Amino acid sequence: MLDFSRFEILTFDCYGTLINWEAGILAALHKVLTTHGKTLDDATLLKLYGNFEARAEQGPFQPYREVLQSVVHQFGRELGFTPTAAEARSLPDSLPSWRPWRDTVSAMRHLQTRYRLAILSNVDDDLFAATRPQLEVEFDQVITAQQAQAYKPSLKLFELALSRIQAPAHRVLHVAQSVYHDVVPAQALGLATVWVNRPSARPGVGAVREAEAKPDLIVSNLAELAELAIRD
Repeated sequence: MLDFSRFEILTFDCYGTLINWEAGILAALHKVLTTHGKTLDDATLLKLYGNFEARAEQGPFQPYREVLQSVVHQFGRELGFTPTAAEARSLPDSLPSWRPWRDTVSAMRHLQTRYRLAILSNVDDDLFAATRPQLEVEFDQVITAQQAQAYKPSLKLFELALSRIQAPAHRVLHVAQSVYHDVVPAQALGLATVWVNRPSARPGVGAVREAEAKPDLIVSNLAELAELAIRD
């Protein structure tokens, strides 16, 4: 069992872990596909999304808005249609409306009574700023891909976080829904990890690339994490 008494700060992935990004992704992309007479089941759409997003995040850094627009264009190339500029923008434009999981706010409020909290997110500063009020807690630090000029699973974002939160790696617990983006690189830097295995149309993977790792703890939601972390 994970010894929570050793941690002073919990770092969180945001989209997927705190925010139900799959619901947002599916709603936005199904709308575009339907307009062009294309249909995909949710699991296939999420698998393609994970591959397309990872591809767009490789090479020279580009803002997350552009990454998401690239994802829409890649769907067009894959399925044989040309999205309009407005359709390409519709995915990033939808992000501020993506909602937290039902347990997120209550769990984060509980965790804040004992730990410092931080965000490590593959996002632009302004996009997270639009999400932040929905989370209803204060964060000690918010570290984004825009600030690091790199996307997880690059170690750069985690290294920037460690330099800012002023805590040694063994005192940090990283909490995330993505094994590929978060568990693997966090462990590479000596961080303990919690995998939040959220419900998904693509169980155990979600809207990301597949990856193998053994997190220190697996929970199905944040309420379960909060109960364990506060009780310990």
